[in-house]
Amino acid sequence: MSEKFGKRLADAVAARGPLCAGIDPHPGLIEAWGLPADASGLERFALGATEILAAETAIIKPQSAFFEAFGAPGIAVLERVIETARAAGALVLLDVKRGDIGSTMGAYTAAYVAGETALTADAITVSPYLGFGSLKPAIDMARANGRGVFVLARTSNPEAHALQNALLPNGKTVAQGIVDAAAEVNEGASPYGDVGVVVGATIGAGELDLGALNGPILAPGFGAQGATADDLRKLFGDDLKGVLAASSRDILKHGPDPAGLRDAVRRTRDSLRPPG
Repeated sequence: MSEKFGKRLADAVAARGPLCAGIDPHPGLIEAWGLPADASGLERFALGATEILAAETAIIKPQSAFFEAFGAPGIAVLERVIETARAAGALVLLDVKRGDIGSTMGAYTAAYVAGETALTADAITVSPYLGFGSLKPAIDMARANGRGVFVLARTSNPEAHALQNALLPNGKTVAQGIVDAAAEVNEGASPYGDVGVVVGATIGAGELDLGALNGPILAPGFGAQGATADDLRKLFGDDLKGVLAASSRDILKHGPDPAGLRDAVRRTRDSLRPPG
């Protein structure tokens, strides 16, 4: 793929807005749709949601763990979700949060962002907590194939605070160090680079300096976890440039009725438009 991920993402957001719609087939959600919490229910839930959400958003984010929980049949459904999303014109950010070293990290990346397998996504989430340098195989392979990675930096779960806000010898937080490392990789890219960061929409304003990142920001915590569009603007700026607001449960709870699901994703997407 010759075109860089950062450019493809910017074009998709310009056309469809900055909403990242999650496909999270939690057993409780599957049952709330009146479906059995088994592989057949997973398939009907995930594909039904994808058909609606992928037609309305720039990017969808399947949570791999909920598919993996069903074994091989679940992985087969995930492959169909990726295929369905692409057919509807959406990019796919596969939420796998892989993090390892050396050839093992390379193998994870080969599975998801290199080549053209049924699980190949446009981007994946990765964990830097074996050191940002351990992600080099993933970053290099993704960029060489026109794809991207989103690196966990400052996540919204309460347990992350002690680690991610710990101070490095240079006086910066661990999270800021991750953002700065991503910024180095993205330097000079236009409209922005292929290495994004994950920054929770519920963190405190001013915790991070994102001014030099030159890459996309995935902001979980929007919707069901409490963050509003106004909260996002306070944290990231009014135009939400480069920010992908991630919402899943707050949209998916409106299924299985297609009209209800479509109205919910459109309403959520439109709430992110610049004020005025």
